[in-house]
Amino acid sequence: MDTSWDNLPVKLIAPVRHTIHDFGFKSMTPVQAACIPLLLSYKDVAAEAVTGSGKTLAFLIPLVQILEQRKEPLRKHDIGAVIVSPTRELATQIHEVLQGFLKHIPQLTSMLTVGGSFAGDDLQTYKKTGAHIIVATPGRLQDLLSRNAFEGLSLAAGVRALEILILDEADRLLDLGFFNTLNTIFAYLPKQRRTGLFSATQTSDVISLVRAGLRNPLQVKVKEKEATGDERTPLSLQNYYMVCEEEKKLGILVKLLKERDSMKTMIFLPTCACVEYFTDILRALLLNIKILSLHGKMKEKRFKIFDKFRSLEAGVLLCTDVMCRGVDIPSVDWVIQYDPPSTASAFVHRCGRTARSGNEGSALVLLRQCETDYVEFIHLNQKVTLHEMEPPKDVPELLNKLRKFQLEDRSVMDKANRAFVSFIQSYAKHECNVILNIKHLNLGHTAASFGLLRLPRMPELKGVHITDFVSVKMNYNTIAYKDKQKEKSRQQKLSTYRETGQWPGMKPYKPKAEAWSQKKERKEKKKKRNEKKVKKRGHRFTQEELDDLDEDFRMVKKLKKGKIKPTDFDKHFGCEVEGETEENNEGKLLVDVSEENVKC
Repeated sequence: MDTSWDNLPVKLIAPVRHTIHDFGFKSMTPVQAACIPLLLSYKDVAAEAVTGSGKTLAFLIPLVQILEQRKEPLRKHDIGAVIVSPTRELATQIHEVLQGFLKHIPQLTSMLTVGGSFAGDDLQTYKKTGAHIIVATPGRLQDLLSRNAFEGLSLAAGVRALEILILDEADRLLDLGFFNTLNTIFAYLPKQRRTGLFSATQTSDVISLVRAGLRNPLQVKVKEKEATGDERTPLSLQNYYMVCEEEKKLGILVKLLKERDSMKTMIFLPTCACVEYFTDILRALLLNIKILSLHGKMKEKRFKIFDKFRSLEAGVLLCTDVMCRGVDIPSVDWVIQYDPPSTASAFVHRCGRTARSGNEGSALVLLRQCETDYVEFIHLNQKVTLHEMEPPKDVPELLNKLRKFQLEDRSVMDKANRAFVSFIQSYAKHECNVILNIKHLNLGHTAASFGLLRLPRMPELKGVHITDFVSVKMNYNTIAYKDKQKEKSRQQKLSTYRETGQWPGMKPYKPKAEAWSQKKERKEKKKKRNEKKVKKRGHRFTQEELDDLDEDFRMVKKLKKGKIKPTDFDKHFGCEVEGETEENNEGKLLVDVSEENVKC
């Protein structure tokens, strides 16, 4: 396939060519060469391509050209295109790329609308400037479409002029449970439109979405020439795994980051609490490295941190899977997965944050000894081959340091406990629980790897005998917060607790008061329920009956082995035998004890 921009069957308009020149793209990627001509010829397209293959330009170029070449120009409040993205970060990134086109086409306007901001502000923006192109997350778009007219204007009326709808990272949209939301959005849009659906994988749910939202689509599946089978990561990406001793895992991470202090690294952790705790720890241990963190519970901060990390030449970003899909961060050298992700598909998308747009990159997943079968699982499930990497030598021992950080600041201790609890809970719900099973974890070593002072109380640890962990014996109430205001508040609550026995803000436990007659009635109902259960299950043997049954089995075995006489056997069972006896060749008696000959 010829990937030159000049060899497209439909000639690109001057503003689009100028933007491509500004971006510095000399040729098209395979997904762009396949999808741009189809969308420009007004076809519906369902495209599957590996992560980092240039899908954003594959839909933005035809979208802008279609709107610019309309016979009737869009009016101020007409909405000609809608782009739906699963996350705020990806929507923001798409909108930024879109601005590169619109600076050459000032007559087209755009609007970014995502969760975390006031919907009323978006409506004010729409009223003031209009929005020929809307980039949105699905929940916010559904909200705006369902609202009544605002000062005579509504998005539901504006989308009647819609030319093209784009669903980006469609598989992720469905993973997040947006299928019904998307169907609601489809109901507001005109049927005579063009639709482009882009995803890294096409699952059965994606195919259902294709049937619901696209009309006779052309399916495009792009693979790299040298790829073998269904390889789902770029050839420029080197995938590794490292087997770690549980208690040395954090030390290995610290060692790896020190060796790569001049590189840009993303570290994926399983929960928001883990991100917050390990961010504090790594900042204390790696003073010369820029450490940032980002997770789903952050609101306004997320955009600032995202932009800050994108602009860094070297540094570390700790994050959850909120950053695993679609976001394009320049020059990420390494992706390190501290634990296997909760779903197999997320593994590929995490790795895809590096080696984008033809650049080289490396990805590493850290595995415990009990998790080594995960390598074969990923190869079979996601067609990704992992190569083993040897752990670094001279790994620092960090348990005492971690405990010291907690003893110096109670907030660090709180974060450590929350991180451990959230990790155990997420691990217990892992998709691949045959291989990654909480029963296989050495919980003592796991707790030590978090540097815990003591084990927290939680259902998953109830009744479990934990070895290889020694808690710190001390009065934990003496550990203070560094934040003076927070510590003052804690001391006041502690004083109240010592006086009253009740912690302020917590509801006291009150046993349900009931009269004697109510207790008696409840007991009788419980007894009747138990009797019904016994009837359903059938007769339940008493211990005496079970003992008698055991004795009967013993007598049968003795008779078979010739240890007792048939008369003793009959006597034990209280039976009179009417049958003939005869001697066999060995001189033993054979007794006919058939049912018709026995009277008990």
